[in-house]
Amino acid sequence: MAKKHCIVISYDAFSKDNWTAAKELPHLKSLIEHGATTTKVETVYPSLTYVIHASYVTGNYPNKHHVYHNNPFQPFVREMDQDWHWFLSDMKSSTIFETAQKKGLKTAALLWPVSGKAPITYNIPEIRAVRGENQALKILKNGSKLFTLAMEMKYGKIRQGIQQPYLDDFTTACAVDTIKNKKPELFMLHLIDLDDSKHLKGTKGSHIDDVLSRMDRRIGAIINATKEAGTYDETTFLIVGDHSQLDVRYKVYLNRLFADAGLIYEEAGIPKWRVYVQAAGGAAYLHVQHGDTEAYKQALSILRKAMHDEQYGIEEILERSELDSLHVDPRFAIMLEAKEGYCFEDDYKQEPVVDIHAQGKVYATHGYLPSKPDYMSNLIIAGPTVRQGIDLGEVRVVDIGPTIASILDLPLGETDGRALKEAFR
Repeated sequence: MAKKHCIVISYDAFSKDNWTAAKELPHLKSLIEHGATTTKVETVYPSLTYVIHASYVTGNYPNKHHVYHNNPFQPFVREMDQDWHWFLSDMKSSTIFETAQKKGLKTAALLWPVSGKAPITYNIPEIRAVRGENQALKILKNGSKLFTLAMEMKYGKIRQGIQQPYLDDFTTACAVDTIKNKKPELFMLHLIDLDDSKHLKGTKGSHIDDVLSRMDRRIGAIINATKEAGTYDETTFLIVGDHSQLDVRYKVYLNRLFADAGLIYEEAGIPKWRVYVQAAGGAAYLHVQHGDTEAYKQALSILRKAMHDEQYGIEEILERSELDSLHVDPRFAIMLEAKEGYCFEDDYKQEPVVDIHAQGKVYATHGYLPSKPDYMSNLIIAGPTVRQGIDLGEVRVVDIGPTIASILDLPLGETDGRALKEAFR
């Protein structure tokens, strides 16, 4: 019996507004015409990359896998110096990687979030050197050493640090090589060019068309690699966008309000906090020192007052009953949702509201509620047993893991999501 193969391409920030242009490009057009698709993938909250990718591989929401943010809480540390949820051990639910490994399947992952030290046969995790660390040594330490060395020797010259389009070109070259020479049954890779471009230049413009064309060529190279490897006829492709992005004009620094009220302060030049907003782009968490009910009440009063002041762009203050319905990690009592055009930042020394357009800057981000208008992303499933040309309608990020498990006959266990069996004959 022929082996089954599944290739999952996380097409970061591939959202509904990109669908019309992308579906006219040759490789995506072919996959769409021969596959099952939807532009209605509902994300999780907050809609951050690492939170979503944890939900992909576990089939669970953040209240079960507990990756609640890209970054663990690190107050007063600059974002560029912060650790991220790089390691599989940060997840508290079983993953498709572990299930596949236990069943003896060959697995591969390239730049996949939350995959450091994972039991993956061929693994180059998404992990970044911070605070003077050596990038190469950090990847080697937390991925597959020999595989990583081999890929670096062959294709390292393509990369220019983490700059695009070079990083995704490197990932694609490694993917092609791995498919042809290793033939993993489960292969998951993360391509970031579109997300980076939206963050830096906004969600509209010729730069988006340029990225979509580059992405289509990369997808084509990966498909062609399966043909050269002789695995094409046994391969199911899943191409999925994790979140949308929204254009931002105002960055809001709510910790400045807490600093002005003495809830964030300095002792001998060292910053201290009683309450602290951990920004998540279009959302934010409120952290409160354990047992400090007075600070909690004061912070909530400040935030409620700010919500009625248009300049702060607070759309909602979400309390625990609402967070339960959104499957948010139970350790948090309060989250904040930004209005479209606004996002949250951490710094407590900045002015409370900064108009970045007045500074001549452009920016877009994500993190917002899944219910924001037209905030959904795309999914394409194509392969030998997929029903051609069907619209899958509304699906969820948590359905991806169970669907992969169904394709490869793996027991992922109890999940919040379901296998999209209607996509298959």
